[in-house]
Amino acid sequence: MKIIEIQPADLGANGSLAAAFLTKKIESGQLMALCWQIDDSSQLAAVKKTLDRLDVPTVAGRLQYQFCLPLPALNVLLQWLPVFDDRELTESVAQLVNDHQIIWQAGRFRFDLTTNPIVYGILNVTPDSFYDGGRFIEATAMRKHIAAMVQAGAQVIEVGGQSTRRDRFSEVSSEEEIRRITPAIKYLHERYPAVAIAVDTYKAPVLKAALRLGIDIANDVHGFADEEMRHLIANSSVGLVTMYMAANHDYDNLTVDMRQFFTKRLADLRASGVAWERIALDEGIGYAAHLDGYQDFAMMRSLDQLLDFRRPLMVAISRKGFAKRLFNLAKKDRLPATLVAETYMALHGGRILRVHDVAVTTQLVQLLDQIQRGYWARSKNFK
Repeated sequence: MKIIEIQPADLGANGSLAAAFLTKKIESGQLMALCWQIDDSSQLAAVKKTLDRLDVPTVAGRLQYQFCLPLPALNVLLQWLPVFDDRELTESVAQLVNDHQIIWQAGRFRFDLTTNPIVYGILNVTPDSFYDGGRFIEATAMRKHIAAMVQAGAQVIEVGGQSTRRDRFSEVSSEEEIRRITPAIKYLHERYPAVAIAVDTYKAPVLKAALRLGIDIANDVHGFADEEMRHLIANSSVGLVTMYMAANHDYDNLTVDMRQFFTKRLADLRASGVAWERIALDEGIGYAAHLDGYQDFAMMRSLDQLLDFRRPLMVAISRKGFAKRLFNLAKKDRLPATLVAETYMALHGGRILRVHDVAVTTQLVQLLDQIQRGYWARSKNFK
């Protein structure tokens, strides 16, 4: 036996709404259309029982079952297959798992973001960042915060030495930004080599210095529009986050505008020599044309419209102003709203959760993973 993937062009019913809907889901990677090819009729009942336990729609053929499966359930199916004692069957599903991987190559690290997000902690060593400005400038406070984030489950820690808050900030020189971020980067290398180090900067001299210090990820709110920034990235091995910056222009159709932006930026990065697996995308929530406007909610809702780029999508909404807009919440009171929005976006394809609150976000990720793998069977011997 074996399980093969049904391509969108082979779904049939061309021109129907059902086919168009299913094609969109498949192309985005949210759903798989599969065909379980069976060797003889004696296996039909066991196959049907297995698929029933996955709660998936099926269509029976003479010696086959066609079915749709959410991507997170593919690994569950793979774990159940040994009861069939069929090497070809197991290898066919293992190949499907491999074919649908979303990998983020980031310096020393290779993150598999196919089904589960990573927790990406924020460390601002600035006096004026919008939420935690001034709290972690002093060395002892910075080190304690790093230790707390690592213990809570942060796989990445991003060091920021220049505030990019939309409402107000004071730009500092590249030299000052480098002075601020260097101690934290060095400390992370010394004490926590298993944690990826990111830097948040839009300045080429700062990125150059950070690369010399051995960072793994560069995050540019200007989306690597600057050719020198792209050149520096291309001549390194770091991962990168390119953000959609809409603060300086308005748009008629937000989704179309974002897609056009990322299509061009991905082309620019590839033309500069940046490997595909190193690139992640950020919608830029909080940086829309109208500060803390309803565009933020439109971006949250439309995240899955970017899934067909097949790149990891960052969710960077921690304690941002959308919660003030809707509920008039102070920054200290925005965590519940942040977690609800992050959950929605994670379920719609967000794979990098950039947060101030690492411990509760780690719980969020673990809970979502358990729910999405929550297929119950008293016995896995379905035969």
